[in-house]
Amino acid sequence: MKNLIRTGLYAAGCFLSVTASAFEIAQEFSAEAVQSIPGRPSMTVKMFISKKAVRTESIMNGNTVVEIVYPKDKRRVLLNQFRKTYVEQKAQNNTTKVKKINSSPCNGIVNATCKKLGKEKIAGRNAIKWEMTVQRNGQNFKSLHWLDKKYHMPLREQFHDGTISTMALSGKEKINGRNTEKWKIRVTRPNGQEMESQQWYDAKLKMVIREALPGGYVRELRNIKVGKQNKSLFKIPSDYKKEGLSGMMPTDRMAREKMNQEQMMNPGKAR
Repeated sequence: MKNLIRTGLYAAGCFLSVTASAFEIAQEFSAEAVQSIPGRPSMTVKMFISKKAVRTESIMNGNTVVEIVYPKDKRRVLLNQFRKTYVEQKAQNNTTKVKKINSSPCNGIVNATCKKLGKEKIAGRNAIKWEMTVQRNGQNFKSLHWLDKKYHMPLREQFHDGTISTMALSGKEKINGRNTEKWKIRVTRPNGQEMESQQWYDAKLKMVIREALPGGYVRELRNIKVGKQNKSLFKIPSDYKKEGLSGMMPTDRMAREKMNQEQMMNPGKAR
């Protein structure tokens, strides 16, 4: 489920990034992605999700920043509506693959190999147990992953440093007018420190539409409207001229840097 969550919650402009992983869309829709941090103004980004592309619109320093992402092409475009110009960016690493249900947890992870160990029951749910080996700086790091057979999400993970992550269904709840499943995630560090978060999964959209993290940090999709999106939203206007990265306005560069920072912080690893 984690790979599905990133489609919705990390696809929102300056603070949520869809470029971290390719994805599959269950239904086309539009929504507002809202990020709330205690003591700070909330941030809102408009989203338009189609089968092939994602458009986000956000306000930065009084200017509208428009980004169009084409995940399967690993390409994104930043539109400068004031100057009627655009900047195009393509991913250099072309190894990321679309993560499909029942695929290996290694899918999309560089220098990783996975071995299926069998089937087990985790908290009453059917799971497939995998051993993952990741090579970093000449060393091999092994971890164990129990993936839910239905959702391909990690019900339990044991990492090489002793960290354990568990995920369990805690009930059903209506969020922003949508029927969801509420999941609780608990991460236990080797020193005994525990962290808990919650996710609300929309089975029809096949993605998490709300996430509550420690410290009161919340990300969610509001005003979700399911329906086919206008193709013109995902096209570069014919009267726009292409510019190089040096031609970006300060607000555009800021948005790009913010997106890249968020992508590095949330690399969209297979979950």
